[in-house]
Amino acid sequence: MSTRTLQTFEQFEQFQDDGMKHELLKGEHIVLPPANSRHSNIQHNLLHLLRPYVKQHQLGDVRIETGFKLSSDTWLQPDVSFLRSTQIQAADPNGYFEGSPAVAIEIVSDSNTPAKLNLKMEQYFAHGSEEVWIVYPKTRTVRQHYPDGASKTVVEGELRCDLFPGWTPVASLFPNP
Repeated sequence: MSTRTLQTFEQFEQFQDDGMKHELLKGEHIVLPPANSRHSNIQHNLLHLLRPYVKQHQLGDVRIETGFKLSSDTWLQPDVSFLRSTQIQAADPNGYFEGSPAVAIEIVSDSNTPAKLNLKMEQYFAHGSEEVWIVYPKTRTVRQHYPDGASKTVVEGELRCDLFPGWTPVASLFPNP
C-alpha cells in the first residue's frame, strides 16, 4: 500500500511552474497534462457564449483556468468559471480568489476520474458554488449539478442556467467531430 504525502497550500504555492496544470485537492497535489485541442475549443466556446451575456447584464466575469483558494488544503482551477462582481471586487489583486466561483465548469478529459470530479464538485459546493457543470465532450452533453444534490443532464440545445435568465447559447458549445 502506498502512502500519499499531503501538502498544505503554502507548500503547494512554493512549487516551481513547469507548464503543467496543478491543483491541490484536499492536500493531494494533482498534476494534469495540457489540454488537447477539443478541450481547449470547448473552453473558448463556453467563454464566448457566456461572457457577452454576463458583461451585458453586469453580473461579473467569465474566466478560463483561474485559480480559487477554497481552504488551507484545496486550490482548484476550473476549466471555465463564472465569478460574481462582488467576488471580483473583494479579491486581493496580489492574491487568489477566495472561495468557489458561482459556476464552476469542468470539462472531462482522459486524465479525470469520476472520484476526483466528485470530490472537486463537493469542494466547490462546500465553498460557495451555486452550480457545477461537468461537460462530457465524447457524448456532447453537460451535467448540471446543484448544491441540494439535484442534477440534470442536458444536450447542447437545452443548456440553460437560472443564474443567467434568458441566456440561450447561440452557437455550438462542442466543436464539430
